[in-house]
Amino acid sequence: MDRRRFLQLSALGAAGVAGTGALRHSSAQRKKEPAHARHHRPAPDPGVKRTKLPSGVVVPTAAWLIEENKKKGTLNWICNHVQPDHALEGFASQVSAVRGDDVALFVNTTASAVQAQVYRMGYYQGLGGRLLMQTDFVAAGAQPPPVIAPAPLNTVSCPWKQTMTLSITKEWLPGCYLIKLVGNGGEEQFVPLTVRDDASRAAYVIQNCVTTWQAYNLWGGYSLYYGRTAGGQSFANRARIVSFDRPYPQTWASGAADFVGNELPVLLHLESLGLDLTYWTDVDLHERPQLLKNHKCLFSLGHDEYWSQPMRQGATQASVAGVNLAFLGANACYRQIRMQPSSVGPNRLEVCYKDAAEDPMSTQQPELTTVNWEQPPLNQPESTLIGDMYQSIGAKANMVVTDASSWFYDGCNLTDGYSFPNIILGEYDRYVPSLPGPRDLDVLAHSPVPGQSNWSDVTYYTAPGNGGGVFASGSASFVSMLSTTGDIPSLVIPGPFPGITDVLRRAMENVYGRFGLGPATAFGASGGNWTQYYSGASAAAGTAPATPSA
Repeated sequence: MDRRRFLQLSALGAAGVAGTGALRHSSAQRKKEPAHARHHRPAPDPGVKRTKLPSGVVVPTAAWLIEENKKKGTLNWICNHVQPDHALEGFASQVSAVRGDDVALFVNTTASAVQAQVYRMGYYQGLGGRLLMQTDFVAAGAQPPPVIAPAPLNTVSCPWKQTMTLSITKEWLPGCYLIKLVGNGGEEQFVPLTVRDDASRAAYVIQNCVTTWQAYNLWGGYSLYYGRTAGGQSFANRARIVSFDRPYPQTWASGAADFVGNELPVLLHLESLGLDLTYWTDVDLHERPQLLKNHKCLFSLGHDEYWSQPMRQGATQASVAGVNLAFLGANACYRQIRMQPSSVGPNRLEVCYKDAAEDPMSTQQPELTTVNWEQPPLNQPESTLIGDMYQSIGAKANMVVTDASSWFYDGCNLTDGYSFPNIILGEYDRYVPSLPGPRDLDVLAHSPVPGQSNWSDVTYYTAPGNGGGVFASGSASFVSMLSTTGDIPSLVIPGPFPGITDVLRRAMENVYGRFGLGPATAFGASGGNWTQYYSGASAAAGTAPATPSA
């Protein structure tokens, strides 16, 4: 499972939906609440309590989320078919919203009319989504072609007219949403949206990694990896700035980008347990990094590669202050980005030159240069935050258990050397002792990667004093291994994996328990067992990716 690939979203037998909702599709905006009222009003009583799971692990749960997931779910959120390119596509004016916001949708379609079906994604009896509302059909049609900035920027943006506006009312509970655009000719396409609560003090934050989605977005012919050439595409012609003012391709999970494949399995697990959860995107961490200290644990999901300086500083400061961090993927916090506004709104442009010589900021403010974090002039490898360090792609390896007596494996009935087959797929990380990073780190799985003379590591360490714990799964495919899909077709989300998923979900309950109740150091400090697995030449190996990430 190579996370460089676009994930396809197929669909099976979804029927029509029912429901009603309010829509305003004029360009006039209703009078909004003042920003301070929307962002700082007291949060409703969440009914949070400590709950003992059947496993015996104690976790904080929220009554509102438990009640929400009792509501009727549906499989109708799934797109029914793969349609021709550009038959229906759209984007939202914001990657996330709070109650009181108006979110504009910009739609391009071959249909003459379109409606929006809004689904909140969660467990919902194993169905994965609940229909919140659907709009009436409104007139729609073809929009102007995208504008492409001159080389070397090659930024693709869409100067489209607003098609409709969705008002985020009190019925929009915090969560991850898929807005399913439906044309009157049967066309379908997703627009993702996160609804957040900036006043929340929930134990857990789940972070949608939209900056990484956008980095890989090839809609219009340019991403941060590839750009058009006479013979096809090349890295040299890549975009240096990408815009959120464009859709995701139909071929990438019907426009849902990496949400379905890299994030939804964790969301389903968290919501099935009713954990005390709140939601944001990495753009929100960039905008309001200080809010992370209001929570006890941040979940970074399967592919969270692109981080700005405010994101990294916010996570680092929160970890020192006792917030726990769980990196459930690989290649996280690998490249620095900057965010800029567009005509649509703030933080709509993502800047990443990937070459200090090209980036004008390298001479003005070197600390903001958009290169890999380990490269000069930054010289801050992600290992100083995560513990693990990105290595390469193309892995196909078993996950080999070390230190089966660790808290992580409590209740899993495993022994040292136990091997989970083919868990580590695609990109992977490992601990590199020769690089800056924690020296009290524990290696919980140490897995040889065939053909690469390297390892993938599951790691854990605790920040000094009363700091937080930092868990890293070390493989890009870890999230997908947690998937118990209920009634969701396996073509949409593969899984469960016999002999793997149940055990890893049990291990993750241990993470939820330790990370949801306060600083993980309250359970004791990590021991630093890495010296048992890395010494001599192996301690220095892997200081740079065996196959550089493009």
